[in-house]
Amino acid sequence: MKILLDFLPILLFFVAYKLQGIYVGTAVLMVATVIQMGIVYWLDKKLSAMHKATLGLILVFGALTLALHDERFIKWKPTVLYTAMALALAVALWGYRRNFLKILLGSQLSLPDGVWTRLTVAWVIYCLFMAAINGYVAAFFSTDAWANFKLWGYAFPLVFIIGQGFYVARHLEDTTEPADNAPPGASGG
Repeated sequence: MKILLDFLPILLFFVAYKLQGIYVGTAVLMVATVIQMGIVYWLDKKLSAMHKATLGLILVFGALTLALHDERFIKWKPTVLYTAMALALAVALWGYRRNFLKILLGSQLSLPDGVWTRLTVAWVIYCLFMAAINGYVAAFFSTDAWANFKLWGYAFPLVFIIGQGFYVARHLEDTTEPADNAPPGASGG
Protein backbone atom coordinates (compact mmCIF):
# COMPACT_ATOMS: atom_id res chain seq x y z
CA MET A 1 0.00 0.00 0.00
CA LYS A 2 2.75 2.46 0.94
CA ILE A 3 4.75 1.66 -2.21
CA LEU A 4 1.63 2.38 -4.28
CA LEU A 5 1.09 5.60 -2.33
CA ASP A 6 4.71 6.59 -3.04
CA PHE A 7 4.31 5.76 -6.74
CA LEU A 8 1.06 7.70 -7.25
CA PRO A 9 2.57 11.24 -7.45
CA ILE A 10 5.13 10.00 -10.00
CA LEU A 11 2.41 8.37 -12.07
CA LEU A 12 0.24 11.49 -11.95
CA PHE A 13 3.25 13.64 -12.87
CA PHE A 14 3.99 11.37 -15.84
CA VAL A 15 0.41 11.49 -17.14
CA ALA A 16 0.16 15.27 -16.69
CA TYR A 17 3.55 15.73 -18.34
CA LYS A 18 2.56 13.61 -21.36
CA LEU A 19 -0.75 15.47 -21.73
CA GLN A 20 0.24 19.06 -20.87
CA GLY A 21 4.02 19.36 -20.52
CA ILE A 22 6.61 19.74 -17.80
CA TYR A 23 5.10 22.75 -16.03
CA VAL A 24 1.63 21.27 -15.61
CA GLY A 25 3.30 17.99 -14.67
CA THR A 26 5.35 19.79 -12.03
CA ALA A 27 2.26 21.47 -10.56
CA VAL A 28 0.44 18.13 -10.49
CA LEU A 29 3.44 16.52 -8.78
CA MET A 30 3.47 19.23 -6.13
CA VAL A 31 -0.27 18.92 -5.40
CA ALA A 32 -0.17 15.11 -5.49
CA THR A 33 2.76 15.05 -3.07
CA VAL A 34 0.99 17.38 -0.63
CA ILE A 35 -2.07 15.10 -0.77
CA GLN A 36 0.13 12.00 -0.42
CA MET A 37 1.81 13.44 2.68
CA GLY A 38 -1.59 14.36 4.09
CA ILE A 39 -2.68 10.73 3.69
CA VAL A 40 0.56 9.45 5.24
CA TYR A 41 0.10 11.83 8.16
CA TRP A 42 -3.52 10.77 8.58
CA LEU A 43 -2.53 7.08 8.60
CA ASP A 44 0.65 7.31 10.72
CA LYS A 45 -0.06 10.48 12.73
CA LYS A 46 3.41 11.70 11.76
CA LEU A 47 5.73 12.30 8.83
CA SER A 48 9.19 10.76 8.81
CA ALA A 49 12.26 12.89 8.15
CA MET A 50 12.38 11.36 4.66
CA HIS A 51 8.77 12.38 3.99
CA LYS A 52 9.45 15.92 5.18
CA ALA A 53 12.60 16.20 3.06
CA THR A 54 10.82 14.86 -0.02
CA LEU A 55 7.87 17.22 0.44
CA GLY A 56 10.14 20.21 1.07
CA LEU A 57 12.34 19.52 -1.94
CA ILE A 58 9.41 18.92 -4.27
CA LEU A 59 7.75 22.14 -3.17
CA VAL A 60 10.96 24.20 -3.37
CA PHE A 61 12.27 22.76 -6.63
CA GLY A 62 8.77 22.68 -8.11
CA ALA A 63 8.17 26.31 -7.18
CA LEU A 64 11.53 27.30 -8.71
CA THR A 65 10.66 25.34 -11.86
CA LEU A 66 7.33 27.13 -12.20
CA ALA A 67 8.46 30.61 -11.11
CA LEU A 68 11.59 30.68 -13.26
CA HIS A 69 10.04 28.59 -16.04
CA ASP A 70 13.14 26.36 -15.92
CA GLU A 71 12.64 22.59 -15.96
CA ARG A 72 16.17 21.89 -14.72
CA PHE A 73 15.10 22.43 -11.12
CA ILE A 74 12.50 19.65 -11.02
CA LYS A 75 14.77 17.34 -13.03
CA TRP A 76 17.62 17.72 -10.52
CA LYS A 77 15.47 17.39 -7.39
CA PRO A 78 15.91 13.58 -7.16
CA THR A 79 19.68 13.91 -7.43
CA VAL A 80 19.72 16.44 -4.58
CA LEU A 81 17.43 14.28 -2.43
CA TYR A 82 19.37 11.04 -2.97
CA THR A 83 22.71 12.76 -2.41
CA ALA A 84 21.45 14.32 0.83
CA MET A 85 20.16 10.93 2.02
CA ALA A 86 23.48 9.24 1.23
CA LEU A 87 25.44 11.96 3.00
CA ALA A 88 23.18 11.92 6.07
CA LEU A 89 23.43 8.14 6.41
CA ALA A 90 27.20 8.09 5.78
CA VAL A 91 28.07 10.98 8.11
CA ALA A 92 25.88 9.54 10.85
CA LEU A 93 27.40 6.07 10.49
CA TRP A 94 31.06 6.89 9.99
CA GLY A 95 31.28 10.37 11.50
CA TYR A 96 29.04 10.08 14.54
CA ARG A 97 28.95 6.29 14.91
CA ARG A 98 25.13 6.40 14.79
CA ASN A 99 23.06 4.13 12.59
CA PHE A 100 19.97 6.03 11.42
CA LEU A 101 18.35 2.91 9.99
CA LYS A 102 18.64 1.14 13.32
CA ILE A 103 17.38 4.21 15.14
CA LEU A 104 14.37 4.47 12.82
CA LEU A 105 13.55 0.78 12.42
CA GLY A 106 15.19 -0.93 15.39
CA SER A 107 11.96 -1.06 17.36
CA GLN A 108 10.30 -2.91 14.46
CA LEU A 109 13.16 -5.23 13.44
CA SER A 110 15.50 -7.15 15.68
CA LEU A 111 18.75 -7.48 13.75
CA PRO A 112 22.41 -7.87 14.74
CA ASP A 113 24.47 -4.66 14.63
CA GLY A 114 26.57 -5.94 11.70
CA VAL A 115 23.42 -6.40 9.63
CA TRP A 116 22.27 -2.87 10.45
CA THR A 117 25.66 -1.56 9.33
CA ARG A 118 25.54 -3.52 6.05
CA LEU A 119 21.99 -2.28 5.41
CA THR A 120 23.09 1.31 5.96
CA VAL A 121 26.07 0.90 3.63
CA ALA A 122 23.74 -0.64 1.03
CA TRP A 123 21.43 2.37 1.36
CA VAL A 124 24.35 4.80 0.97
CA ILE A 125 25.48 3.01 -2.21
CA TYR A 126 21.91 2.78 -3.52
CA CYS A 127 21.27 6.50 -2.92
CA LEU A 128 24.53 7.48 -4.61
CA PHE A 129 23.65 5.23 -7.56
CA MET A 130 20.18 6.77 -7.87
CA ALA A 131 21.61 10.31 -7.55
CA ALA A 132 24.16 9.58 -10.27
CA ILE A 133 21.75 7.90 -12.67
CA ASN A 134 19.16 10.67 -12.30
CA GLY A 135 21.85 13.31 -12.73
CA TYR A 136 23.12 11.58 -15.86
CA VAL A 137 19.66 11.30 -17.42
CA ALA A 138 18.78 14.89 -16.42
CA ALA A 139 22.02 16.26 -17.90
CA PHE A 140 22.39 14.27 -21.08
CA PHE A 141 18.89 13.29 -22.18
CA SER A 142 15.77 15.16 -23.23
CA THR A 143 13.06 16.08 -20.76
CA ASP A 144 10.85 13.47 -22.39
CA ALA A 145 13.49 10.76 -21.81
CA TRP A 146 13.91 11.96 -18.21
CA ALA A 147 10.13 11.77 -17.61
CA ASN A 148 10.06 8.26 -19.03
CA PHE A 149 12.98 7.36 -16.79
CA LYS A 150 11.09 8.73 -13.75
CA LEU A 151 8.24 6.32 -14.44
CA TRP A 152 10.14 3.23 -15.56
CA GLY A 153 13.06 3.94 -13.26
CA TYR A 154 10.73 3.15 -10.37
CA ALA A 155 11.86 -0.44 -10.94
CA PHE A 156 15.17 0.41 -9.21
CA PRO A 157 13.64 1.14 -5.79
CA LEU A 158 11.30 -1.83 -6.08
CA VAL A 159 14.15 -4.23 -6.82
CA PHE A 160 16.27 -2.69 -4.07
CA ILE A 161 13.50 -2.92 -1.46
CA ILE A 162 12.66 -6.50 -2.40
CA GLY A 163 16.35 -7.42 -2.21
CA GLN A 164 16.59 -5.77 1.19
CA GLY A 165 13.55 -7.75 2.31
CA PHE A 166 15.20 -11.05 1.36
CA TYR A 167 18.43 -10.01 3.07
CA VAL A 168 16.68 -8.90 6.26
CA ALA A 169 14.51 -12.03 6.37
CA ARG A 170 17.66 -14.20 6.60
CA HIS A 171 18.85 -12.29 9.65
CA LEU A 172 15.69 -11.73 11.66
CA GLU A 173 16.04 -13.07 15.17
CA ASP A 174 13.45 -15.70 15.99
CA THR A 175 11.32 -14.30 18.80
CA THR A 176 8.75 -17.10 18.88
CA GLU A 177 8.74 -19.60 21.71
CA PRO A 178 9.30 -23.20 20.62
CA ALA A 179 6.24 -25.36 21.10
CA ASP A 180 6.99 -27.97 23.73
CA ASN A 181 4.33 -30.62 23.72
CA ALA A 182 6.49 -33.27 25.35
CA PRO A 183 5.62 -34.19 28.92
CA PRO A 184 8.05 -32.98 31.61
CA GLY A 185 11.10 -35.17 31.92
CA ALA A 186 10.62 -36.81 28.54
CA SER A 187 13.69 -36.77 26.38
CA GLY A 188 13.93 -37.43 22.70
CA GLY A 189 16.02 -40.51 22.98
